[in-house]
Amino acid sequence: MRRSQYQVVIAGGGHNGLVAAAYLARAGLRVLVLERQPYAGGLAVSAQAFPGVDARVSRYSYLVSLLPGKIVTDLGLGLELRRRRFASYTPVGDGGLLVDNGDERRTAASFAAVTGNETDFGAWRRFYAGTARVAARLAPTLLEPLRDRAQVRDHVVADADLWRDLFERPIGEVVGETFADDTVRGVVLTDALIGTFADPATDLLANRCFLYHVIGDGTGDWNVPVGGMGAVSGALAEAATRAGADIRTGMEVLAIDPSSGEVAFRDAEGAEHAVTAGRVLATTPPTVLARLLGEAPQETPEGAQLKVNMVLSRLPRLKDAAVDPAEAFSGTFHINEGHDQLARAYAEAAAGRIPSLPPAEVYCHSLTDPSILGPALQASGAHTMTSFGLHMPARLFRADPERARAQALAATLASINGVLAEPLEDCLLRTPDGALCLEAKTPADLETEAALPGGHIFHRDLTWPYAETPADTGRWGVETHHDRVLLCGAAARRGGGVSGIPGHNAAMAVLGT
Repeated sequence: MRRSQYQVVIAGGGHNGLVAAAYLARAGLRVLVLERQPYAGGLAVSAQAFPGVDARVSRYSYLVSLLPGKIVTDLGLGLELRRRRFASYTPVGDGGLLVDNGDERRTAASFAAVTGNETDFGAWRRFYAGTARVAARLAPTLLEPLRDRAQVRDHVVADADLWRDLFERPIGEVVGETFADDTVRGVVLTDALIGTFADPATDLLANRCFLYHVIGDGTGDWNVPVGGMGAVSGALAEAATRAGADIRTGMEVLAIDPSSGEVAFRDAEGAEHAVTAGRVLATTPPTVLARLLGEAPQETPEGAQLKVNMVLSRLPRLKDAAVDPAEAFSGTFHINEGHDQLARAYAEAAAGRIPSLPPAEVYCHSLTDPSILGPALQASGAHTMTSFGLHMPARLFRADPERARAQALAATLASINGVLAEPLEDCLLRTPDGALCLEAKTPADLETEAALPGGHIFHRDLTWPYAETPADTGRWGVETHHDRVLLCGAAARRGGGVSGIPGHNAAMAVLGT
């Protein structure tokens, strides 16, 4: 491979690397993408996870919110994102809290039945009207050079009360003052804890997590990509290739020389190569980038989730006779995520124990997008199911990963079963050889399978969407202390989630726009 063949080398072919490759190639630059896995897409991929079962499971990431419509339009992506009619359902005793995006009166009646008051639904509407205003103003700035804190406060958010509640006061404190009911408080707080091990009563890290979960593309909607998450990466790879980018899979980056721009890598046959470029974009976590640069090791971040992928022969029955399971499971199905339950689980995990009643949320994407199932499975009434468990920090899985995974999975299934009218195991589909269609992914698994230190899905703790030092104001939030090397993954400022924002911003930094 000729050393002068490329102007930009991108280390890592996850969705952000593909976004950057597409923008840069469209601008006429010669771009090489090197991806360790035999496929592009990183964690935004679909897979037939269970042998002989014709279901494409979004094995790691699973919904899309933060991907800006501008990127979809700019790159001409053939991608359909479907909005979910039902935002969420939370079982409570023999009833439950249903948030129906298409029927406000039904939602209001559900709030009244669960909370026993008329005030929490009004507070819910006012609270999310406020986050919607912030989303509409803040989301467009994520694709622009960084403003400083005062500019975002005074000219973007431009609402002193919202700024204080979302950026300065712990989100747990705000939620506690805003809502009276424990279930409602918990439903709101879950967005502050996805992949984030923090106490929302005291830690502003929870605020940052919450913010990114309610501002996506200016609406905060969480949508289902038709065809699964692999359709997102597939569309991006096609756009990058169409523009002229060279995407090489099975290529493990070994080292990056920041002074010369030389990138050393090994191919699938074990042969080593080197290529030199004017700029190197790294989609890797900072701890991995430090190793590639030959620098001192950084502190390993800590992921905090248990992802369980399943295929069901049918939807499980609910205790709530007033809600159809197809309605309840098509949105976010909250499991033991009341305010006090979340606090108890956090305390147990912080003490080094797997939570006795793990909080989790479940999604059945095939209810919104049946195409991820083969025709026979569709006709049989089968469905995919994904569970995302909270407060499962990596520290719980370090000593004995296999044993801890089994314990966490058993506790999670028991937690799910406690809110259903029948055991979930009775609904699990089996493969042709009799195995249950069930797999669990811990932070330790993500560290091993996806090279994510600490299994941290955001690569490191999320950052505020503004410059925190004067030197960063007006920059893109992707810069490192090496001029040739830019961050192009979730660890970039304004990164995290399936957004493509770091890829866009790294490309803009290269192009000098």
